[in-house]
Amino acid sequence: MAEPAPMPTAAVNPATPVWPWSEAAHAQMAAARGARPPAKRVQVDRVGVGRVGVGRVGADTVRVGGVLLDPLTHAQVVARVMAALERGTGGHLVTPNVDICRAAARDPSLRALIDAAELAVADGMPLVWASRLLGRPLPERVTGADLIWSLSAAAAARGVPVYLVGGPPGVAEAARDALCGRHPGLNVEGVHAPPYGFETSPAALAEVRGRLVAARPSLVFVGLGFPRQDRLVAQLRADLPGAWFVGCGAAIAFAAGSVRRAPGWMGDHGLEWLFRLISEPQRLARRYLVDDLPFALRLLSGALLRRAFGSRSRH
Repeated sequence: MAEPAPMPTAAVNPATPVWPWSEAAHAQMAAARGARPPAKRVQVDRVGVGRVGVGRVGADTVRVGGVLLDPLTHAQVVARVMAALERGTGGHLVTPNVDICRAAARDPSLRALIDAAELAVADGMPLVWASRLLGRPLPERVTGADLIWSLSAAAAARGVPVYLVGGPPGVAEAARDALCGRHPGLNVEGVHAPPYGFETSPAALAEVRGRLVAARPSLVFVGLGFPRQDRLVAQLRADLPGAWFVGCGAAIAFAAGSVRRAPGWMGDHGLEWLFRLISEPQRLARRYLVDDLPFALRLLSGALLRRAFGSRSRH
């Protein structure tokens, strides 16, 4: 019996542009920084670009660590945000990690804050591992520290104005210079480092709002740490309904170079916390060893038990 003829492959046109928010561009960026590109998936992708802004509770979302997460790759997140901006639709992007999930598990108002966002993606390998154990796998870890670069690349290509909020004095300016240096044409309309405790001062809040409204950005990176940054976003969204706000934690400091980030291989293997613990033991020892590590172990063991007993109940 003759062997079947091989399936034809589509010709690649070398003149076809690679858009900055495409899967191909993300793979190129990952290769350039020494990280592994996302694995190719052969199944039909049910996660398109049309669900932004209509609520996240649905068949696509996965509840891990008590919060709703969207099963998106890094490139898909960038594509969704850019597509929404083209339609004039704003949104809020959160990147929960183990520490954020632990806080949300103890405080329903924080969980509601995350679930209300248009997009939430896992910024932590334990969340990805738990989703796999639950049989609802998230495709990959998507970090705010990576998104600040890729979203800025897409913004530069599309002429989308950007704004940075967060960091000690001078850090946001350094991040702006680094982002503009890597992405010529990026339009950073402004930066602002609110003083400590600004959220309790009506005058300081009014200044943040006034600066932002005057700048009229379409993409705002807010790096103040959870939940301060996301509570601030909730207060500001009505002033800029067509803008996307990205709660990005330490991403502004990482981009500025004022805080060192773990090597890519450590992040890929769920060890970025160890790098940061070694770098800042006094500040992070209790958070990581006393609070987050037990929560992560309970999260993974609980997912494993649910999978084991769930599979038994189906037989």
